[in-house]
Parts: sequence; C-alpha cells; structure tokens
Amino acid sequence: MAHSPSRVFATISPNAGDVYRDENESVFTRGRKQTPLHAQSNARVVQMTGCAELSCPPDRATVTISVKNSKENVNDVTNSVTRRLEYILQTVRQNDVKEENITVTKHLQREEELFHMQAEVLVVFSDFEKMQQARSVLIEKLDKIVCVGDPYYSHSAESLSLLRRRVCLEAVDNARLKASEVCCILGQALGRPLLVREEESREWTSGQHEVTVSPLTLHQKTGITLVYASSHVFVTFELRPKENNRRKF
Repeated sequence: MAHSPSRVFATISPNAGDVYRDENESVFTRGRKQTPLHAQSNARVVQMTGCAELSCPPDRATVTISVKNSKENVNDVTNSVTRRLEYILQTVRQNDVKEENITVTKHLQREEELFHMQAEVLVVFSDFEKMQQARSVLIEKLDKIVCVGDPYYSHSAESLSLLRRRVCLEAVDNARLKASEVCCILGQALGRPLLVREEESREWTSGQHEVTVSPLTLHQKTGITLVYASSHVFVTFELRPKENNRRKF
C-alpha cells in the first residue's frame, strides 16, 4: 500500500486555563471552550490533528467459464458438456483453488428436436499468477464451445477491513511523530495519550481508466480497481517538562 503525505496541526496548552488553537482558527479562546478532558482537567497538553491516505490493490479475481452445446440426443449433449466441465474443474483445482471458491451451475432444455445444455463455472482466484495460468491452459486446450471470460478484480472484506485499520493507525502515528517533534523544539517531553478520536474516514475507487488505443494490460486492469482510504484523527497528548528544565510555557 502506498501513502501520501499528511498534514498535522498543533495546539499547545501551556497552562490549564490557556488554550491556543491552530493558526487556521479565526480567534483565540479560553480553556472553558476547549473540548473538556474531564479526567485531566489540570493537565498541560499538546493537541494534534493527523491525516493519512493509503491505497489497496484488489486481492481477488473472478473468472467465469461457460460451456454450451446442442445435440439431437440428450445423452450426447450431456456427455459433451460434462467432459469439458470435468477438465475445467481439474484445471482450476490444480491451480490451488479451494472448493468453496468454485461454483458450478447447469441448465438443460429442449427446443423442438434439439437438446441444449449449458454449464457455467464461477472461479474466485486469490493468486493472480495462478489465475493467468489456468486461463491460458483452458483457452489453449478447449474448443470454441467453451468461453473463458476476462477476470473481474475486486476486494475481499478482509482486505478492506485491514485497509481501514492501517490508515487510521497511520494517521495516529503521524500525529504522534509531529507532537514529538514539536515537544523537542519547545524543550518539553511528550507524555501519554489522553484522547484519540477519528473525526473523518473516507473510501473511494480510482475510477475509470483513460481510454487507450491498445487493450489494457493485467497491471492496468488491477490498477483501475484500486481502493483508497483516508483518515483524519484528533489526538491529545500529555505535555511534560523535561528533567532539569526550568522553562515554563
């Protein structure tokens, strides 16, 4: 996952009664208007807002493989489709696809003197290289009554959950690092966190790829399905004087 730079603003409270806000605030206010820290009402604090943004590539590729045939005899059409279906299932299993990621549907109907049978295999791959290998074998070995679809890339619920956690932690860490640097400049020591609040979180996709003359490569296809997440947090840290530091803020 890649991340972009984040912006962090500081608020230093030198005394319990005096609170100074971000330079973007229109006015300075007294401590009674500040978000209360009930358990730490007399603490000297440093307050930070931290932002972070991360992106996550897809971790799933779904491929649909269909087999269609028509014959006058029901046994002939059934055997024809079944043989190809067995070869398809054998190929995807050999490429480490678990049974729970394979869905098979069959449909048989009769129209006048012909029996029509169709089978469809829906396969979810977690290994894109294995997916490409399986598709190549099926396209090469099977005839035109078998259609191997293009992969559809998506994100698993586990992947998105991990992205949300990582971006929030990154925003908190950015706030902590900035607070530590501010305290160092001011000759103070950064204490324990008193409050951590995620004020905003967003998710979005990269959108449609620009129209190109040549077909999209595998890398480009996975690129257009990137999911982005951002997090904005507010963190309050205890502000401590360094040992043997007699300066008061």
